[in-house]
Amino acid sequence: MNDENKSKSSKVKVMYVRGEEASSSRSSGNPRTGKGGRSADRKAPTDRRSSSSSRRDEASSRRNDSSSHRNDSPWRTVSKRPTEQTASAQVSGEEEGLTAKSYIDPEQLRRQRQEETRVYGENACQALFQSRPEAIVRAWFVQSITPRFRETLRWLAANRKAYHVVDDSELAKAAGTEHHGGVCFIIKKQTGLDVAAWLSQAAEQDCVVALENVGNPHNLGAIMRSCAHFGAKAILVNDANLLESGAAVRTAEGGAEHVRAVTAPSFLQGLDAFRRAGYSIVTTSSHEGQPLASTTFPAKTVFVLGQEGEGLNENTLRQGDISLSIGGTGNIESLNVSVAAGILLGEWWRQQKA
Repeated sequence: MNDENKSKSSKVKVMYVRGEEASSSRSSGNPRTGKGGRSADRKAPTDRRSSSSSRRDEASSRRNDSSSHRNDSPWRTVSKRPTEQTASAQVSGEEEGLTAKSYIDPEQLRRQRQEETRVYGENACQALFQSRPEAIVRAWFVQSITPRFRETLRWLAANRKAYHVVDDSELAKAAGTEHHGGVCFIIKKQTGLDVAAWLSQAAEQDCVVALENVGNPHNLGAIMRSCAHFGAKAILVNDANLLESGAAVRTAEGGAEHVRAVTAPSFLQGLDAFRRAGYSIVTTSSHEGQPLASTTFPAKTVFVLGQEGEGLNENTLRQGDISLSIGGTGNIESLNVSVAAGILLGEWWRQQKA
């Protein structure tokens, strides 16, 4: 028997399950009037249908007795073990900020994480989506930023890419930082180009920045931003992964999508390859070299900049075709490497467009 309780917001159905007491009560008739009961001495039919019905009732009774020891409810929840196919298709992402309970082979997970990286920050993620949306693996957004990512959300849904609208704390967990800017992507890394591959398609006017032992991601991001602004499209580094760290890409504010990492077996071999291809190698020093203001740069130039503390080593300095210094008041010993890069790139751009 079903009772229905209707309200403005919902309908509730209640199922009553009769136990043994209810069944015996019904058999004995109406307790108030004493009528309507089933006679105990009523003769049972002897035909074949009666025999069949009796067997069914007996089987039903056995089932009811068995189930009564397990659970009085007519509903049972059965937990199904995940199949091998579904387990291998899911990725456990606790370290990436995911909450799904699933399984993946540890070796497969290690390889996958070597091939992927995080990108966060609104401008960085917008630029990445415009440049190479196919690289996006998964995305997280806070609610307030979703109106500015409508096109991205539509593309993710159409291409069956997982995305999540989460609160700030959950996004910080996914991005690995509180400075996520409201959005985070997991993307496939863009591997660096070999120096020979870059030279085979370089333009007639080409400015390259070569960074020796520069590892601070904020400086790297600022250099990428200046490169994108002044038209330098390549950065020579020992490790291409340095330019794809989340902090570097966020600091670049979208500039990372306009610059490619170029690598060589060694830093000096990379410089030599550019020189043989007709580029002038320009080194910088805080203490010596010709003034920047009196230096003319050729159309193909490589600016070589060193680590933040010690600058270029002696072997690298000897590779320079031009050695120059950036003049100033002398109140400080040197400029930040990203600031020096911006000044050099700005002067190269001014001369080429003059």
